[in-house]
Amino acid sequence: MKPFESAISVSATHFSRIRFGPFNYFCQRRWRKPLVTAQTRLEDRTRDLKLDKLATEIRKLRIILKLRALMINRKRGPFVSLQIMSRWRNIAGLNIGIGEFVHKYRHVFDVFPHPVMRNLCCRISGKMTALIEQEESVVKDLEIETVQRLKKLLRMSVNGALHVHALRLVSKELGLPDGFRESILVKYADDFRLVDMEIVELVDKRENEVVAEVEQWREREFREKWLSEFDVKYAFPVNFPTGFTIQGGFRERLRNWQRLPYAKPYERTQGIRVRSRGGMQRHEKRAVAVLHELLSLTVEKLVDVERLVHFRRDFAIEVNIRELLLKHPGIFYISTKGNTQIVFLREAYAKGGLVEPNPIYIVRRKMQDLVLLGRRNTKQLQSSMEIKESDRATAAYNGDWLCKREGSWVLPILEGFD
Repeated sequence: MKPFESAISVSATHFSRIRFGPFNYFCQRRWRKPLVTAQTRLEDRTRDLKLDKLATEIRKLRIILKLRALMINRKRGPFVSLQIMSRWRNIAGLNIGIGEFVHKYRHVFDVFPHPVMRNLCCRISGKMTALIEQEESVVKDLEIETVQRLKKLLRMSVNGALHVHALRLVSKELGLPDGFRESILVKYADDFRLVDMEIVELVDKRENEVVAEVEQWREREFREKWLSEFDVKYAFPVNFPTGFTIQGGFRERLRNWQRLPYAKPYERTQGIRVRSRGGMQRHEKRAVAVLHELLSLTVEKLVDVERLVHFRRDFAIEVNIRELLLKHPGIFYISTKGNTQIVFLREAYAKGGLVEPNPIYIVRRKMQDLVLLGRRNTKQLQSSMEIKESDRATAAYNGDWLCKREGSWVLPILEGFD
């Protein structure tokens, strides 16, 4: 029996090696249908270079802040030797030496010899420390808005409760302070209740009318563009990246998906049957709405993909989150720059920056500008908003003196340089 089985295996391998050509075209051959998975969609997606560049800048800033946190945890002084910092290379996620990384960003790190030991030491520069303190003060000033944002997240959940560990993972994205358990959850005991110290729930779970962020866009589209309610009621803003290929039948499928009704994020979903006909499509669209609302509530309209998994059970999302994000490239964009995958809300960004910046985002943008200085000896780097304001002021000034034709035209120019 064994020789017969070996002969079959040999013949099978022999025929599998035979290539399909003109002399054996009469033989039947089954062509495998290409698989469409989350990995293939991730590899074949249309890249957004501006968002990829922004993701690279965010990764550098995160590494710097992680090194600062490690330096603070030592509690032996305001500086650490480079020899000790070299042990943190894998912890911080660096692919280069710690000395090379520190010398690369002179405006962020101060490198100096120890006065006694004469070895090289490092500390955070005064400019970076001032920006970090400014961010902490802005977060403290916006405490009321943070509480409202957190209450919206809890109302989106199934039982009005979330795991504290999941909130801790996205605390920076939500604008929460470092010790938000005591400064937010315990302080506002009338709004939040801690269950077993690891679950936070709303005290008042009555269904109050909460409007999602996408509803404002729908109302604006209905009012300004005079679109029908049938086309706008369940639609999402779609903005495809440059170079996106639209295949045949894609527009019709997108139009039907935009008109598909679904249970909105702040509505209860007891009546939805996922396994029913059309129920899976409605469930996926509700998951898109929940992720859209979650990204809208973040400060920078972005979050790591791996951290969204911790909200699946609380938000009743029964589909693969990464595959769902990749199926809608006009709403979300996943950047793979660095070790982590970051998902952006496409409608919130234009030309590599937020369309509607907030105070926390402005401070973090200044940190990124300080990191971008690198080894340059310039004192400061103007942000994009400051450059636009200066260009606007220069254009207005040029328009003023160019209109003055009578008399001496040199005097207005000299007066502007006082």
